[in-house]
Amino acid sequence: MSFFGRATGNRQASQTKGQGAAGPETEAKIILIKRRTRLEELVIRYNTIQQAQFYVERLGADFGDYVREDRVYRAALVQAAESLGTIGRVQEVEREHVPNFIFGERDVVVVLGQDGLVANTLKYATHQPLIGVNPDPQRWDGALLPFTVGDLRAVVGDLLQGKRPIKEVRLAQAELNDGQVLYAVNDLFIGRRTHVSARYELKLNEAAEQQSSSGIIVSTGMGSTGWLRSVLAGAAGISSAAGGSVQALAPDASFGWDSPYLYFSVREPYPSRSTSANLVFGRIDERSPLRIVSQMPESGVIFSDGVEDDYLEFGSGVEASITVAERRGRLAV
Repeated sequence: MSFFGRATGNRQASQTKGQGAAGPETEAKIILIKRRTRLEELVIRYNTIQQAQFYVERLGADFGDYVREDRVYRAALVQAAESLGTIGRVQEVEREHVPNFIFGERDVVVVLGQDGLVANTLKYATHQPLIGVNPDPQRWDGALLPFTVGDLRAVVGDLLQGKRPIKEVRLAQAELNDGQVLYAVNDLFIGRRTHVSARYELKLNEAAEQQSSSGIIVSTGMGSTGWLRSVLAGAAGISSAAGGSVQALAPDASFGWDSPYLYFSVREPYPSRSTSANLVFGRIDERSPLRIVSQMPESGVIFSDGVEDDYLEFGSGVEASITVAERRGRLAV
């Protein structure tokens, strides 16, 4: 299948660079997702680069490392835009605009950044093929960044001709009983915004339990090497010290990105006269969603992929159904 086609109209202001040799009727539209560097964030916070330098060096950190990171990223951004501009129209979109950006069905999405930027973009660009590009291989490993800027022309060319393999990614979905929905590429967190214990009723299949805990983590296959792995590692360490084993919890801490199921884990469940701690780990799929009824009068939230600003309010009486989402991400490999 080819992704060539007339570029759709832009509903969000951004830069447009380059013109494809194929002409406006058949040119590709390429969305280049970028982010601010640490240096840019500091300058925004402290107004000038001199004040940012003073702040960093006062804490004993190497300000030169911030400058080097910024220089490498900016150079990669320029190179990427110029390379992609020889193929089609390039539209640069800042990270914070991604949740409100309307992607065209035939757009090709290129993400220049770390794994977190790829995961965040996948939640919103679910029909479009996404290319993860590592702007600084000497600095970042990037499990979701298999390509460098120098690979872009070949990768996008293959993709537009239908020659590049695509890997599907299953997302998690939290749907409230008022119709609000939140998606996650790596994981969902359900609990209190603060460190105060979360109170709720947990339901899975025929089992139900009143709980008080530090919150619930729900992991996708893509996210299983992150938060879920750390939870299982902690549980294994505690169990081993006590002479037990947690190997039966899951065959492996990780599972496939396209797996049609999720795992949930309750953090620090507290048993008491009114709460239990038996239903603390399990598998979720389309036939067996996890249902949670909030008993938190304030600061109850559900957020995704570690982005606390991307959340649903989860106050008393609200019910959330957690399951595998029908929408899927598509990563070029």
